[in-house]
Amino acid sequence: MVAKSSHSLLSLERFTFEENWDKKKERAIKIVKKLMEMYPRRTRGEILQGEPYFTLIRCIISQRTKDETTDKASDALFRVYPDMKALASAKVEDIQKLLKENGVGLWQSKGRWIVEASKILLEKYEGRVPDSLEELVKLPGIGRKCANIVLAYGFGKQAIPVDTHVNRISKRLGLAPPRVSPEKVEEYLTELIPKDLWIYVNHAMVDHGKMICRPIGPKCKECPLSELCPYFRGLVSEDDIKKKGK
Repeated sequence: MVAKSSHSLLSLERFTFEENWDKKKERAIKIVKKLMEMYPRRTRGEILQGEPYFTLIRCIISQRTKDETTDKASDALFRVYPDMKALASAKVEDIQKLLKENGVGLWQSKGRWIVEASKILLEKYEGRVPDSLEELVKLPGIGRKCANIVLAYGFGKQAIPVDTHVNRISKRLGLAPPRVSPEKVEEYLTELIPKDLWIYVNHAMVDHGKMICRPIGPKCKECPLSELCPYFRGLVSEDDIKKKGK
């Protein structure tokens, strides 16, 4: 019989180790609170960028792009095109050229998405970024991850964007099965973690992924989460995580 959460249709069968739902939730809360101690933000204001449109455009640029490049390109873009109207009326070729010159990958698609999304926001949403996931994902270049980033960092809403760091670390920590998609990882995390902590998960896991739980050569022996981590105990393998799931 497939084990199910008492609150959802999420299966416990796909994990590589046995742990009931209550124990998993208890461990998830300990993990998140420990991550918050390790990578603190004194106030929620330190987490937020606080400007939904800037956050949305930056997220389009950031896809498959290093943070340093994203920062550089975003700053360059908004120096020339300071607001939504300027970008909506810009030539796609000019935006593409600017992105390319600043080292952004997929610059052709991203340049087109930026101009198209800006036009749609002006024409359909009266110049306001929508604050619902359902509406955000209708915009060009905005998938579920970017939509959640806009909700969390632009609006301060409780959301868990699942980027490459969150995906990898959640699976190593046994908070999601190793072979599920990032969309499914989000489902497990939002089920396991209390809603008032969601907004802290992405930034803390990203910091942890850069400092300790790196893609290659994770510093497991130095990690304060090792006692809570099935990857450290050999219950989750890298081979499991690398295999794509649904």
